[in-house]
Amino acid sequence: MVYDVIGPPSPDRAARVRQLAELGFMWADLEEEAYWLDQLLVMERASYQELIRAAELLWGIFDKAARLVNGRRDLYAQLSIPEVLWDGLDRLEMNAPGAISRYARFDFAVDQAGSIKLLELNADTPTGYVEAAIATPWMCDQYDIASPNVGMKDLIRLAWEVEAPDFAACTGYGQQVEDSGTIDALVAHSGREITCIDCLDLWIDEGVVKVGEQQIIERMFALYPKEWMGIDDGGEAFSYAIEERFIELFNPLHAIILQSKGLQALIWELHEKQDPIFTEEEHAAIESYMLVTYTTPALSGNYVSKSMFGREGGSVQLFDANGELEVMDEAGFDTSIFFQRVYQQRTDLPKIHFADGEMHVLTGLFVLNGQPCGLLGRAGGIITGNTSRFVAIGVKSS
Repeated sequence: MVYDVIGPPSPDRAARVRQLAELGFMWADLEEEAYWLDQLLVMERASYQELIRAAELLWGIFDKAARLVNGRRDLYAQLSIPEVLWDGLDRLEMNAPGAISRYARFDFAVDQAGSIKLLELNADTPTGYVEAAIATPWMCDQYDIASPNVGMKDLIRLAWEVEAPDFAACTGYGQQVEDSGTIDALVAHSGREITCIDCLDLWIDEGVVKVGEQQIIERMFALYPKEWMGIDDGGEAFSYAIEERFIELFNPLHAIILQSKGLQALIWELHEKQDPIFTEEEHAAIESYMLVTYTTPALSGNYVSKSMFGREGGSVQLFDANGELEVMDEAGFDTSIFFQRVYQQRTDLPKIHFADGEMHVLTGLFVLNGQPCGLLGRAGGIITGNTSRFVAIGVKSS
């Protein structure tokens, strides 16, 4: 058994929710719904070590594939990257190997038998940082369980020493509690003097990005999905500002290549051809840890269809062994009206019993400054979406 559940929920949930809010996790209860599960998942150390090694290999594999895509407009189109970003991708220099994104999260299905399968990579704007970096170590302390997440804030500090943003932004800063709390925590952990702002307060004057009357922004971290520059009003002007280097954005523009689920299909295609771009060890890792993924519906059954830029479960459809639609996400926004779909071999999330009932568990693993580190648990339905709940994950000492 990879996972054990320990600790009954506290009878005084309200007091614990207040404690977490004081630490910066202010949405443990969200709109009268219990988002945080007051129990701890504990992972076997051997499985955790394998997960870290898998992530290290996959991070290098995704990096190589992204460099193959860079400069290839046919592949930009294949990955459904908005055309408004193509000039910027071609003109801007890609970061060094391993550093295309310094703030990313892999999402895995890790079952109780120890099987590890990658579902997707969010290399652009992953959420869950506060849950992983603040709430998880606090939960692990309650039960004297080791938390590898304690090193996350130091990795953010190292990453932002390199990137050196002067501003951090999200949509609805000060009102949208989760995104606001996330950038507040990132700023605090960076140790830098950074001004937090609302993306909706930005305006662009002949390529120069400003906030307020005349405050010019030149370096900014933003929880803003880059693919939306192809859709939003002002997206073209913002992409022009990035392309012409009026502003440097973090994560950098090339993170969108990693973000597209179409990259997983490209990696699988290269693996099927045994392309020498990958080493023997990397091909073995793709075979072991990745799922068959195509850009066309080539799988006859037991597969998942989802948008190349879907988030929080939106657009996910699960098909049974006969190729019939079994279940689809009803809560999230279906971005496949804008972006192409991928078709991926299906692997269901493990079912784990909690005090609140049996739930499917997704295992997230952050990659900060190129280093796999913090664990993030999400528990809910067979599709991990907006209604899924946060559960902290610790690691056994032996």
